[in-house]
Amino acid sequence: MKLLTFSTLFPNLERPGHGIFVETRLRHLVASGRVESRVVAPVPWFPLRHARFGTYGRFARVPQTEVRSGIEVRHPRYALLPKIGMTPAPLLMAMAVKPVLHRLIAEGFDFDAIDAHYFYPDGVAAAMLGKEFGKPVVITARGSDITLLPQYRWPGKMIRWAANQAAGIITVCNALRDELIVLGADPAKVVSLRNGVDLELFRPVDRDAVRKDLGIDGFTLLSVGNLVPVKGHELTIGALTELPEARLMIAGSGPERERLEALAVQLQVADRVRFLGPQPQTKLREYYNAADAMVLSSSREGWANVLLESMACGTPVVASKVWGTPEVVAHADAGVLMQERSVSGVAAAVRALQAAYPSRVATRRYAEGFSWDATTQGQLQLFGRILGREH
Repeated sequence: MKLLTFSTLFPNLERPGHGIFVETRLRHLVASGRVESRVVAPVPWFPLRHARFGTYGRFARVPQTEVRSGIEVRHPRYALLPKIGMTPAPLLMAMAVKPVLHRLIAEGFDFDAIDAHYFYPDGVAAAMLGKEFGKPVVITARGSDITLLPQYRWPGKMIRWAANQAAGIITVCNALRDELIVLGADPAKVVSLRNGVDLELFRPVDRDAVRKDLGIDGFTLLSVGNLVPVKGHELTIGALTELPEARLMIAGSGPERERLEALAVQLQVADRVRFLGPQPQTKLREYYNAADAMVLSSSREGWANVLLESMACGTPVVASKVWGTPEVVAHADAGVLMQERSVSGVAAAVRALQAAYPSRVATRRYAEGFSWDATTQGQLQLFGRILGREH
């Protein structure tokens, strides 16, 4: 099968961690030997590359083409209009990508189907392109594209249209599948295929040695995620006021950093908080191993890969009880779900974990039940059925 993978959520030379879960799923699918893929990952157009332009300068520095894990990736530019960008974004994206798809076909890659990720604007643009090129489209719902965006009138309308146009829909958890059906998607089209975890990359290492190398001592919490409001880092920082023996490391970058640093000072816990900035996955493995627990206080999550990454390193988690997270943290060996998403709720869940701390061997064993094999097989069956190539 020849698949065109289409999403703005895909790593690139400038942002190697961006949408890495999409790349990882695709890499395992291609490794099956039954799929060939090309990736089209649009980025917003911006004329100037200088660092002073921040994120937009980074967009400009993304190469037009690159090869990642042996897969060719193209990054066409599309117009992203300030303030009104959400409404025309799918059409502008589709218009920018259309000539790229014509070139791919002319070069000999006449793809069988479009494998799109994130419903808006990506999935809507993919549905438009599917109609234009006469190709079936499968859209993967990943989180806020279903938990948040349908609340807006125009995106909600277009998400429903794309769901109707799609030949198949994948959700990364059962909670998103249920919500899509509430939105009007045909249940027969929607299959839940959870994300897996790379068990070779995320694995236990010599914990004492890693803690020594990283300068970590005492009971230490780790939070991994962009520094944005939805991740709830302020709750985890606040919980330190009720956990006087605990230290906290936060891996990630984003617009909230200055506010979170100020909060730590205000709460007089700044000496127990380390902001690590963004970390490559190989380094994250060390931090997961070094931590006593990974804390995720998000208000929304489709399927949080960081939970499984931590567990695969033997470190249990404390997580808010939202959307797909209870499907990830489904056993005491995995960790503890917060009973309340608040400062006190985080602290209480950490205390509960301390009181019944699982063995790191058991936590790793739990994570081993989440390899990518089942997800890969589910994709092969879905695309095979859509293309009439079931075996």
